[in-house]
Amino acid sequence: MKPFRHSVANQSEEMQRFYARAELLYTLIDFAAALSFLVGSVMFFYADLQYAGTWFFVIGSLLFAAKPTLRVLREFKLYRMGDNKDLAKRFEE
Repeated sequence: MKPFRHSVANQSEEMQRFYARAELLYTLIDFAAALSFLVGSVMFFYADLQYAGTWFFVIGSLLFAAKPTLRVLREFKLYRMGDNKDLAKRFEE
């Protein structure tokens, strides 16, 4: 099993809901980060908007950094919810 991949079929209903919410949040963060970079890139075409564009790049970078943080937090939460077997298998492989 690859790291950070859970078989949703083998999880409790509570774990499935949590996993789905985490994946949705992950996707929203990804979209917001991409949008920030796109807006920042367009702003760089105009000299008077370059400062604001730089801030969009910083925000996009922070959002991209939030993605692996969210994944790690999700893994710890699933571990506390009882997904110990899958987590142990990933470290063995």
